[in-house]
Amino acid sequence: MTYDYASRCVWLDGLDADASPAGYDLCTDHADRMAVPSGWSRTDRRPGPSPFTRVAV
Repeated sequence: MTYDYASRCVWLDGLDADASPAGYDLCTDHADRMAVPSGWSRTDRRPGPSPFTRVAV
């Protein structure tokens, strides 16, 4: 998760192998449930599941 106070934006990105002091690592459950303050935008830029991922039915 990264954010910008000036533009009131929060971005959720996939986990990166390298730590970044400008971002925060969130597990999937917390990222999915994260809410932003009123007037802020939340953009989920995490990669979706691969179209080749097997799904049990």
